[in-house]
Amino acid sequence: MTKFICGSLTAKKINYAMISVFSRRHPYLFFILSFTIIVSVLTLGVSSLVALGKKSTNLEFGEKVGVVEIKGVISEAQHITRALKRLRNDDSIKAIVVRIDSPGGAVGPAQEIFSEILKTRKTKKVVASFGSIAASGGYYVAAAADGIIANPGTITGSIGVIMTFTNLQTLFEKIGMTPTVIKSGKYKDVGSPNRKMTADEQQMLQKLVDGIRAQFVNAIATGRNIAPAKVEPLADGRIFSGQEAKELGLIDKLGNFEDAIEWAGRLGGIKGKIETEYTTKDKYPFIRYLLESSFNTLVNRLLGP
Repeated sequence: MTKFICGSLTAKKINYAMISVFSRRHPYLFFILSFTIIVSVLTLGVSSLVALGKKSTNLEFGEKVGVVEIKGVISEAQHITRALKRLRNDDSIKAIVVRIDSPGGAVGPAQEIFSEILKTRKTKKVVASFGSIAASGGYYVAAAADGIIANPGTITGSIGVIMTFTNLQTLFEKIGMTPTVIKSGKYKDVGSPNRKMTADEQQMLQKLVDGIRAQFVNAIATGRNIAPAKVEPLADGRIFSGQEAKELGLIDKLGNFEDAIEWAGRLGGIKGKIETEYTTKDKYPFIRYLLESSFNTLVNRLLGP
């Protein structure tokens, strides 16, 4: 036992000596290493404190309600569908609230999120909660949920599709600009600002818009389990308040976000206090950037010329 302790002490002395020699021979590199270690420890400590201080954290155990937030224009769906899938496969998550505050966006991403919510409904209850606005694509994705709750003044509806084009031909002529277009087919530059749209092109685009609108109506009918004929009169682009939407059957309840959490939790069979777990793109982007920058600097110093 004594030999082992002495050996350990000797090893420590050798390590200290090596560090001392290294710091004298490579002072700049030693500083970078030391600084990186200090920053890493501090940032990890700060991130831990922030995580512990949050109301909803992954450190909470027991049954929870998962929360997925959809904010702003819907331009992509990947991070939302991944979040839904993760919560769906988490046994501690008994129900999910999709918090929507969006005026809509692109059709494709909205359809992807709609489909993922339908998949999730097969195993877990999903409640859509509306903030200040949940219109067009924002309402589209919500229609897939088991239930929808909104504030009385929430702006919702806007069921429909729109495409806009601007004709700058007259302006180009005034400034002496003459665009030249080489195309493989007569419809390849449809919607070009260089010229007036032809009647044939306008008819083609109108058919496209009408087709996507029909998909929108059918999605609402499927998700809400109502007849398409009931949705048709409302699918003219009009917006409604939350109060009006409830009267028309577009939503189920009036209430705030906390009411949505309560509703989802009880639907999921949670008794007592309901805890929540949020999903985000990146909880600590600055910390990640700082750690990555320090690591890259260290690597460049060690491997560089």
